[in-house]
Amino acid sequence: MPKEFSRSQRMAEQLRRELAEIVRDEIKDPRMGFVSFTEVRMSRDLSHAVIYCSVFDNEQQDESIDILNSAVGFFRKEIARRIRARIVPTLKFVADESITRGAAMDSLIDKAIKSDESHNADHDAGAFEEQQDDENNSDKEID
Repeated sequence: MPKEFSRSQRMAEQLRRELAEIVRDEIKDPRMGFVSFTEVRMSRDLSHAVIYCSVFDNEQQDESIDILNSAVGFFRKEIARRIRARIVPTLKFVADESITRGAAMDSLIDKAIKSDESHNADHDAGAFEEQQDDENNSDKEID
């Protein structure tokens, strides 16, 4: 029976859950914003992990990522205490830009749709006026 998930995927998910609990329960730094961990990418040998973070307030994002990276030793110690693993990975926290890029793409799509709608409305109005002119001209010719 094949495994559904690789060991690195299972470890990444467990690491994400444990980090979320540690940040929620243990980190009390008032400078840090509301952080969520969107993805964890593990190396194949489970010795390195890159954690993608999203911060609710974009203005606090850089500072929050710096705080997380400065507390890497604390996180590794807590993870070693909570997870039974031979190797506790080295951690690197990175800002997840996919949410802001997605929002920018949504606004561009909305702008394009509105532009198309206004262009179609102008085109339809112009076609209606031409039709009215044609009807008026044909009525004059009949008289």
